[in-house]
Amino acid sequence: MAAKFEMSDLGKLTYNLGIEVLQYEGGIILKKDRYACKILEETGMSLCNLTPVPMELNAKFSKAPNAEKIDEKEYRRSIGCLHYLLHTRPDLFFSVGVLSRYMQDPKASHGAALKQILKYLQGTFSLGICDSRGRETKLLGYSDSSHNVDIDDGKSTTGHIFYLGESPIN
Repeated sequence: MAAKFEMSDLGKLTYNLGIEVLQYEGGIILKKDRYACKILEETGMSLCNLTPVPMELNAKFSKAPNAEKIDEKEYRRSIGCLHYLLHTRPDLFFSVGVLSRYMQDPKASHGAALKQILKYLQGTFSLGICDSRGRETKLLGYSDSSHNVDIDDGKSTTGHIFYLGESPIN
């Protein structure tokens, strides 16, 4: 390519589209800890208490027309920021996905669940995806579903994750 185009060698990739790339002898790590910190600062949660899980087990949410409303714009903005973070954080897929259902008319219960995700993020902002070299590249997948759990319309929820070796992939 250098014969056809003017090029310069910038060395190993370290940062691309907001993703920090850490290359080492045994593999590569992809993470967005600077972006996660920025989300926490913008939402005023950078000094919050930590929580060990992003969402309570068996949490039930509904559209609840009579429940207290919260600021739609801030809720949507926070969920959108978290969506961008999901590229390197598969541990947040389910909880962010559930709260995305209520972006049209968020209630106080949805806002409380969003705060829990942000508290979880505060304690885990440096996590990312690690891909190790030289390991067996076996493809393994898991899926789960819960039937008729949506209080509003009775829809089911499904989820899946695939691993190539020890690394989660989308």
